[in-house]
Amino acid sequence: MILVISYDEDHTLDVIGRLEAAGREVARFDLADFPAHGVINFDSSDGNQPVCTLTTPSAEASLAGCRVAWWRRVRPFTVDPTLRTARDQGFAASETSQALYGMLHALDCTWINPPSLDAVAHHKPYQWEVARRVGLVLPRTLVTNQPERARRFIEDVGVGRTVFKSFLAHAEAWRETRLVRPRDLAHLDAVRYAPVIFQEFVPGADLRVTVVGERVFAAEIDASATRYPVDMRTVVDEARVRPVTLPPALTDTLLRFLRRLGLVYGAVDLRRRPDGSYVFFEVNPAGQWLFVEHRTGLPISAEVAGLLARTDARGEAPDRARAVASRPLVGRTA
Repeated sequence: MILVISYDEDHTLDVIGRLEAAGREVARFDLADFPAHGVINFDSSDGNQPVCTLTTPSAEASLAGCRVAWWRRVRPFTVDPTLRTARDQGFAASETSQALYGMLHALDCTWINPPSLDAVAHHKPYQWEVARRVGLVLPRTLVTNQPERARRFIEDVGVGRTVFKSFLAHAEAWRETRLVRPRDLAHLDAVRYAPVIFQEFVPGADLRVTVVGERVFAAEIDASATRYPVDMRTVVDEARVRPVTLPPALTDTLLRFLRRLGLVYGAVDLRRRPDGSYVFFEVNPAGQWLFVEHRTGLPISAEVAGLLARTDARGEAPDRARAVASRPLVGRTA
């Protein structure tokens, strides 16, 4: 059985459809269903292997037969709305985390990606340092919640040549990457409320590099002629998108980078300067790929489904896909 941890979104559904068409048994659970709308059972007796089952409005499965699990996208737990106080809500979420993550961590299966490593790899300062160590080139960067330090950085790099961005861009709180304009200088005191990423602006074409196991799918996204070339995510429908082949040395470096992070899947964002050199921005361990696949024909969904199916058949995967027992499973909960 292939376990999928995610919610209703096209990437998951397309891959599940491919797996089911190939005769694979798949059980998908949205962690946001627990505990208010889901049932967790862990039944252990007489020294036998525990019987672990999960039930939600859309799925029910015993986890005993799980050989591979896809840690795709995680949402916070939903507690019963009759719990009125923050203390009670926090207690319910904490207890759910202990039970559910404990059961998942105990599974004798291969994770794509291992949840604990996936959680750590989401942190940009960490991935930046790993990227630097493997030889990737990064833009000049400052993370600070000190307005004076931000002002000095902008003065040094230049107004109109510095961008600022958030660490996470949720649909509920979207923040696009923006160039610092003269009018923004009057609002720099707001930096004190939370750390902000400031970077030198790198001209050139974006590249989304999707790594699935040992396969690398690269696409160029040229937003230079669009209405907002600073952040291709906001104008991807206007951008020119085409498949490209990376230099072999860069491909090898990116694969080594993901191995250092312990990731099997990752969506890497690069930019190619006009002189042909490459600059690394970030890797998203749960990044999207369908917008690339639809525009280029790159068979990314088929490769994700194939990797899960092959791992299910063998009961094993590349070393970096194995859960590390000594590392705690990190859950992102409310």
